[in-house]
Amino acid sequence: MDGNGRWATNRGWPRLVGHRKGAERVKQIVRAAPEIGIQWLTIYAFSTENWKRSTEEVLGLMSIFARYIEREADRLAADGVRMRFIGDRSKLDAKLQRLMTGIEARTANLTRLNLTVAINYGGRDEITRTIRHLAAEAAAGRIDPAQINDALISQHLDTANIPDPDLVIRTSGETRTSNFLPWQAAYAEYEFTPTLWPDFTIDELVAILARFGHRDRRFGGVASA
Repeated sequence: MDGNGRWATNRGWPRLVGHRKGAERVKQIVRAAPEIGIQWLTIYAFSTENWKRSTEEVLGLMSIFARYIEREADRLAADGVRMRFIGDRSKLDAKLQRLMTGIEARTANLTRLNLTVAINYGGRDEITRTIRHLAAEAAAGRIDPAQINDALISQHLDTANIPDPDLVIRTSGETRTSNFLPWQAAYAEYEFTPTLWPDFTIDELVAILARFGHRDRRFGGVASA
């Protein structure tokens, strides 16, 4: 969900105004997702690299995340949205961690939409943490290194029990994957749009989904005759 800061800067406003506008856009997309056939939605809210930003911006973003959870909890539950978080929580504020754990527990049995928020997430960090865990298990004799395969690694990633993405969309004109789900998105389709995230509409999402529906996904194989 890229482009919040630029959206605000282009209008002569502080970057946090763009992030607040971006949070409003998230609400709209989440509410519309089930209606257009989306059952699994993962949003990249804060990367492991985003700590490099100014203290003011980082603190402002954390406040926006906490406010979103507090204000949207009832609506998400009423709308049947299960909310989960991926990423390393250890660096996050204790209050934010409690809010995250609370809404995960509250919505654990809901199924209309599975919403995953990546916060303090980085794909390389996730894979590194997983390798360390499996190496420790092997060193302790609890697993045989020969047992380590794609399936076992997937079971120990942050996204265990979450299906791999079919489609990854990046807004704002950037054409990088930026460390987002590198393991899980190995065979995902990609869409890069110049639209800044606060301007990303439901109509554009629907158009992207329509294009996705016409793609020939072979997963390394050959198209059937």
